[in-house]
Amino acid sequence: MFLPISKKDMEKRGWEQVDFVLVTGDAYVDHPSFGTAIISRLLERFGYKVAILSQPDWRSAEDFRRFGKPRLGFLINSGNVDSMVNHFSVFKHRRKRDEYSPGGKAGLRPDRALIVYSNRAKEAYRDVPVILGGLEASLRRLGHYDYWDDKVRRSVLLDAKADLLIYGMGERAVIEIAEALDSGIEAKYIGWIRGTCVRGTLSDADEETILLPSFEEIREEKRRYGDSFALQYRNNDAISGKRLMEPYGKEGRCVVQNPPQPPLEREELDQVYELPYERESHPVYERAGGVPALKEVKFSLVSSRGCFGGCSFCALTFHQGRELRSRSIDSIVREAEELTKKPDFKGYIHDVGGPTANFRHPACEKQLKSGVCRNRDCLYPKPCAQMKVDHTEYRQLLSRLRELPGVKKVFIRSGIRYDYVMADPDRQFLWDLCRYHVSGTLKVAPEHVSPRVLASMRKPGKEVFEQFSGLYRSINEKLGKKQYLIPYLISSHPGSRLSDAVELALFLKEHHFIPDQVQDFYPTPGTLSTCIYYTGEDPFTKEAVYIPSDLEEKKMQRALIHFHKPENRRLVKAALARAGRSDLIPILAPEKHRKGRKG
Repeated sequence: MFLPISKKDMEKRGWEQVDFVLVTGDAYVDHPSFGTAIISRLLERFGYKVAILSQPDWRSAEDFRRFGKPRLGFLINSGNVDSMVNHFSVFKHRRKRDEYSPGGKAGLRPDRALIVYSNRAKEAYRDVPVILGGLEASLRRLGHYDYWDDKVRRSVLLDAKADLLIYGMGERAVIEIAEALDSGIEAKYIGWIRGTCVRGTLSDADEETILLPSFEEIREEKRRYGDSFALQYRNNDAISGKRLMEPYGKEGRCVVQNPPQPPLEREELDQVYELPYERESHPVYERAGGVPALKEVKFSLVSSRGCFGGCSFCALTFHQGRELRSRSIDSIVREAEELTKKPDFKGYIHDVGGPTANFRHPACEKQLKSGVCRNRDCLYPKPCAQMKVDHTEYRQLLSRLRELPGVKKVFIRSGIRYDYVMADPDRQFLWDLCRYHVSGTLKVAPEHVSPRVLASMRKPGKEVFEQFSGLYRSINEKLGKKQYLIPYLISSHPGSRLSDAVELALFLKEHHFIPDQVQDFYPTPGTLSTCIYYTGEDPFTKEAVYIPSDLEEKKMQRALIHFHKPENRRLVKAALARAGRSDLIPILAPEKHRKGRKG
């Protein structure tokens, strides 16, 4: 049974009042790939009454009174994606489609949804606590560069005038907050819970607290912005992370970030993913054709959380964290068995993974005792000698899933770290991958090939990708399979000059790769790459980094990756001329393009 979305639904359950109204910018999908579903079902399990206010009319406060006054509070998220990313392309063009809305319809949530929803909730019931959560809250929890305004904005806790903010994966924090509110403690006094940000003053600091540069400093001085980012990055671990304070103004006001919550352990993750989800979008959306975002994940299985990959353009470091945890094989198999009973299941499990599919364990034993390293990455510039490389359990999981009655094929689509695969002396996982889990093409993410750009991305050198490509090709030949690689690439990333884009184009031509997906670098809150983009330097080394911010150059860099497309010929020729490589025009921009093939 879905949770109530109307007063009528409440009455059917015999509820006179709900404990929490959960407000979200997404359509209501009761599936564990959606944060709204996880938090609401978890609160339900602990005995709280939760109603879902999905994509409310924000133009007045009336919709926020739909269920009456909640007893404990409003829980607000903008949806699975930052509302500004959801609405705008990297070129700041408004998107015409919203995958998280009924029928893909755009315009059903406001820009900066957390701020708008919070203000409306306060307008509806001024004395009811407002707690922010989800990705948008997590990555905007302190002062941050905002690409769409092209300026440094305050913590969203302040701009939204909310009472509390939950960052990271919020299961533990939301239950602790619920219990505190239920015991009669006012929201303004709930300041101790890990994984939260609260208002405070400088007088609240103790000897363990780290004072960040003030908001005024990071707004006025880019280097101080980088200093703040580096401190935050090094204190984002549950074991080693300290309490942080970001001062605002001359009155001693602060936003206080408590240390992160520890990641959920295996048994806890199993419990979260085995809550009684409907695993469908609410029936109210059937007339619109359902919610498009569900289609890709409906028959997918989340096996892990966290990622020690450390890519500089990824926000996972600040949201899920670098310390990895995974679910048990038995739990995942039980979920798969439930999927096979769905009437629309066709025999295909679309994905088994997480942020990185082939990570199943913390990177090393040290992380369990001392936390993640503050000044070292697990895989960059090369795999750490202390890292545990082992695909055994993942292979066992995939084998169990393949053997289930009704399962025809188990795909891996969430991406693998090929440098982790190459670090494993046992090649059996790659054999299994080619034999059972690829259908024609395998998508991997080298992102670039230029050493300068890869260093900025914190990705392995191109030789690792070439070694993986050769091994992948060799295994498929031995298996008698015609299967190819399709690379994911990022254009215009910090550090990338036109000469680097030319180098990438030549690599693609030499290896006969035709990229399927190319993403222009998108500066989103909470990533190292965004910090570099805004400040023009690496916050850890203070070395200057080239930033391709000119719109015409960005278009040229993207066109060079898709040099094979006739419509890109003009831009490719211009790019080669600007880069001083007009000699390459007959190679990369000939008069007649020949059809390429996948690598």
